[in-house]
Amino acid sequence: MTAGVLTATNVHVAFGPRTALRGVSCSFQRGWTAIVGPNGAGKSSLLRVLAGLTQPAQGTVHLDGQALSSLTAMQRGQRIAWLDQLGNTSGELTVRETVALGRLPHHGTLGSPSAADAAAIDLALSAAGCAAWQHRLLNELSGGERQRSLLARALATQAPVLLLDEPTTHLDPPHQVAVVRLARRLASTHTVLTVMHDLPLALSADRVLLLQAGHVGAEAPATDLDLHRALEAAFDGAIKIEMLAGRPIVLPQL
Repeated sequence: MTAGVLTATNVHVAFGPRTALRGVSCSFQRGWTAIVGPNGAGKSSLLRVLAGLTQPAQGTVHLDGQALSSLTAMQRGQRIAWLDQLGNTSGELTVRETVALGRLPHHGTLGSPSAADAAAIDLALSAAGCAAWQHRLLNELSGGERQRSLLARALATQAPVLLLDEPTTHLDPPHQVAVVRLARRLASTHTVLTVMHDLPLALSADRVLLLQAGHVGAEAPATDLDLHRALEAAFDGAIKIEMLAGRPIVLPQL
């Protein structure tokens, strides 16, 4: 699989009188980038623009050099998989039926699922750790089980670009770690972007992009010391980041 190169140039987004993004420019390719920042920094807004779900008031987004706005919804769906922070879907569907929705960009609403679709669904269920309860209704699940099911739906798309908004929401520590390990595995073949509030998990990524008040405050490898100082300042000194055995460790400043 060839991972997509996703590029935003001078992107502005406003919701009424509130400006969410102010001239954001960034580029992503194969690997895992975590998008972090204080509440209201524009993280989810940026992810929605990159997914083609929000049109910027100014600026452009390109996927592999092609304007995202020129792609049809089905073309975008084949190349970009999306996990919404709210995870909207019908609770009357089973987990497997929910995950099967990730295959719609490949066969359409009127097409018939193929053996390849079934194989992609099985693979996604296994990767997200929810194969054991794939025949249960979504509204019967715990918050963590539901989140893993929705992650499987995104994985079933088998798109080269994965945009995941708070993928560890509702998950207990073992399953948070499982998602981080999955993101690391996918990063070798995919372009993975995750919006994350949990800084220790975010610093497991290859790169970190810091948003502050709609601007890019920093972007660097997760081990970069200047990035660590920028993160400490962005969160008003409530944290300190130190390197231990080659890995960044986040220490709360109580």
